[in-house]
Amino acid sequence: MNKLINIPENVEKEMLDGMVKAHPEYIKKHGEFNILLRANRKEKKVALVSGGGSGHEPSHAGFVGYGMLDAAVAGAVFTSPTPDQVFEAIKSVDEGKGVLLIIKNYSGDIMNFEMAAELAEMEGIRVEKVIVNDDVAVKDSLYTAGRRGVAGTVFVHKIAGALAELGATLDEVKKVAEKVISNVRTMGVGISACTVPAAGKPGFILGKNEMEMGIGIHGEPGTYRGDLKSADEITSCLLENILNDMNLEDNDEVAVLVNGMGATPLMELYIVNRKVHELLNSKNIKIHKTYVGNYMTAIEMAGCSVTILKLDKELKELLDEKSETISF
Repeated sequence: MNKLINIPENVEKEMLDGMVKAHPEYIKKHGEFNILLRANRKEKKVALVSGGGSGHEPSHAGFVGYGMLDAAVAGAVFTSPTPDQVFEAIKSVDEGKGVLLIIKNYSGDIMNFEMAAELAEMEGIRVEKVIVNDDVAVKDSLYTAGRRGVAGTVFVHKIAGALAELGATLDEVKKVAEKVISNVRTMGVGISACTVPAAGKPGFILGKNEMEMGIGIHGEPGTYRGDLKSADEITSCLLENILNDMNLEDNDEVAVLVNGMGATPLMELYIVNRKVHELLNSKNIKIHKTYVGNYMTAIEMAGCSVTILKLDKELKELLDEKSETISF
């Protein structure tokens, strides 16, 4: 295992320390826990908290800042944060207007975030939650009941965060987050495995010239494993599955996110994006905005995911609102 680390047990803390030293204008670290907080938090607004296992960088710490998250909670690699971590994050950002928890649909995340919400409510903090389940690949997986929450979560951070920044109530922010969840779909493909530092070996094995279609962000199996196809063929398959699960009509507008899994060169992501645009244009679907890069990775897995968000006037305006974070 060749990795630029020191002791595997320290990777999360050392990563967060390094992030804060690089970006003090956006983030600061909680004194006791692996939590990153917004450096210049706006007072008297609804606060947004998200997080999950580490290894998905820049998610979620890269989205802490103006117009997005107020706190990101970092669990161990591919492991949910503990309830006490999430509880401390809630207490650290509450301004009396309530806190929205944005949770990816994984059983451990849901259980621990819900326990933290109960602890916070016992102290008089109003907490609401939304659960993101944008992955169209599989209904149930190793870690979920129902669809997995993957890269579409970034759009929930962005749009709910924008509305919170504008001074909306907790109920209003939750409602718009739920609207994003209802209108966002994602599917991914893996073409090489990743290694959790503490394990020291790949979490799964892909043969030479093999791919896993519909893979999850922890290396969970997808819909099938087969021979590696061309970029255009893979993209067409991903987008077909996404569009089959969406209600898009002529002249509808969308936002596109082509997300790298950690080891995919930008060259290849832009090749995928080229095909996404070609296919959407052929269906007379308008693309309002496109994002290409690493947004929700799986350590050093090679592959990508494609996310499509159907826009209406409200979502479009909030997507276009200013944000100032490390990665968005």
